[in-house]
Amino acid sequence: MSFFPAAQGTGRRAGPLPIRRPVRLRDADLTRRDRLVRSGLLLAAGIPTAMLVLIAAEMVVQSVPAFRYAGWGFFTGRVFSFGNLYVTKLQVQNGVSAPHGATYGAFTFIFGTLASSVIALVVALPLAVGAVLALTERVPVRLQSTVSIFFELLAGIPSVVYGFWGILVLGPLLAAHLYPVLGRLGAVVPFFRGPVGYGEGLLTASLILTLMIVPIIATTTRELVRGVPILAKEGALALGMTRYETARVVTLPYVRRGIWAAALLGWARALGETMAVLLVSGNLLNGLPANIFSPFSTMAATIVAMLDSALTDATGMAVHALAALGVVLLVITVVTNLLGRLIIRRVTGGAVLPVGRGI
Repeated sequence: MSFFPAAQGTGRRAGPLPIRRPVRLRDADLTRRDRLVRSGLLLAAGIPTAMLVLIAAEMVVQSVPAFRYAGWGFFTGRVFSFGNLYVTKLQVQNGVSAPHGATYGAFTFIFGTLASSVIALVVALPLAVGAVLALTERVPVRLQSTVSIFFELLAGIPSVVYGFWGILVLGPLLAAHLYPVLGRLGAVVPFFRGPVGYGEGLLTASLILTLMIVPIIATTTRELVRGVPILAKEGALALGMTRYETARVVTLPYVRRGIWAAALLGWARALGETMAVLLVSGNLLNGLPANIFSPFSTMAATIVAMLDSALTDATGMAVHALAALGVVLLVITVVTNLLGRLIIRRVTGGAVLPVGRGI
């Protein structure tokens, strides 16, 4: 049966109406105001791209001397030192001059950045998704908006406040009560074996990062869960499924790609976090954490902590070394996002938008 009316006077069914292509106006058809508006919009659209290119280019230019000086040792070395900045004697390596005793090895900072962000993501993802499911499935509708405000407030707290609270309250509290219990896992997991310290270290910083990225993941996931068709959930309940089974069989598969995208947003925040990590990490300069409770450092925190002394280097190599750390962090962030997009494409069959795929 055709839904198109019969053509008058022919007794035949009319075919579908032809799709008209949008008409592109020529420059001669545009008024002066239209041209100004178009130019302004093009300029506004190009500014973010231009700024990103300029920032990346400047960072790369500033980092080249440090990469030439250290070579591949920049990525594998575990000692990062500006050398003796108060002695005029210089040392030359790979054709580049640097203060006597200078060595630039960033492996410990790369490891700390990845380890803390991965631990934070592993803890934050189930916590955020579980909180959203409880909020949307269990909390009455009239209270959901009120409870959701707390997620938004967590996202608005400055990172330095998180770090200050972590070093004064959360870290000592966990070291006194929770970490000794987790330390018993050292018999099974060697990375939990050893002294728990006083609250500064990898696990405390990761938990602080967890609190900072939970609002990002939860807010995005909440909007996706609200978009799940109500008929699909009601149909599952009508078939005898419990609310837990409905969430597992209907809701989560529907928003799966959105959860992946939300997790990537949270991970990007954790990779570049600076002040909170600097305050609770213990700022271990040249060494890997002995266990999950030990001090460590990240690339972003190291740049902030050492920038003041780097500016006193008359040769400029200290600033170049910190710029090299920034370039590595930039590359890791970009690669992480690209890998995330590839993962989303594999999961969703080619689509990358964080929208429901149906069940």
